[in-house]
Amino acid sequence: MSETSERTRHAGEDGRARQLSDPGRAPSLPGPAPFLAWFRRFTPVSRPHTRLVCFPYAGGAASAFRTWPRQLPETVELLAVQYPGRQDRLQDPCVDDMDTLVEPIVEALTPWLDRPLALFGHSMGASVAFEVAMRLKDRHGVEPAALFVSGRGAPARTRESALHAQGDAALIADVLRLDAAAAPVLRDPDLRELVMGSIRADYRLSETYRPRPDASTGAPITAYVGRDDPDIAPGDIRAWARHTRAGYSERIFPGDHFYLVPHEAELIQDVAAKLGGRGPRCDA
Repeated sequence: MSETSERTRHAGEDGRARQLSDPGRAPSLPGPAPFLAWFRRFTPVSRPHTRLVCFPYAGGAASAFRTWPRQLPETVELLAVQYPGRQDRLQDPCVDDMDTLVEPIVEALTPWLDRPLALFGHSMGASVAFEVAMRLKDRHGVEPAALFVSGRGAPARTRESALHAQGDAALIADVLRLDAAAAPVLRDPDLRELVMGSIRADYRLSETYRPRPDASTGAPITAYVGRDDPDIAPGDIRAWARHTRAGYSERIFPGDHFYLVPHEAELIQDVAAKLGGRGPRCDA
């Protein structure tokens, strides 16, 4: 099952049960209560060398990364970002503006700044991660150890669109264009009602995001993309090199926009290698 199908299936299950228990839910996290909603720590690490903060795609949720921790080195702790309006945050209003989303995430990361942070984002999540990287430096003087951007063209290559202002049919068609496996869920009236709010909000956030063309981070950037991604030309991904004042590298995987589903193990292995990891944890 693709990640788009997973995001809608989990949203439906969690919505019907209201607030199902989540193994990465907040009770294990330190800090003031308002900070707890933003991150899921599926496998806590007592003394991590690095924390990897992962940002989901449009319509996605923290559960997209639930299988990652067991494939990461035991020195890397994963924090998966949980956007409002989905899964166990279904009752929280969706956020459809980049600034409104990013500012509380940056502040919520404050208790985690005792260790180096690396950021990974896929699709919309890549843009969110890029903004978080810049604002961590601006607000806290912290430069992320690495920024991994996946399935997203560089800010300088942004193309205008306004699907968020169209009807549900247009939004659904675009989701299915990228992920046909989501069809059974999006055509279920009950599940569709649960997920359309977050999908529309995320599309609006992505389509109204206007980064500075010259915006950059001091973190090294690694860009990942599927060779057959219908929305990203080779130049779109390479243009990320203009947005870092440190090193740049890229890797192209077989597959389309959701290449990271069938190639999850290889992707995580590449991320771990760039973080200096030695392999998956012993209990994997």
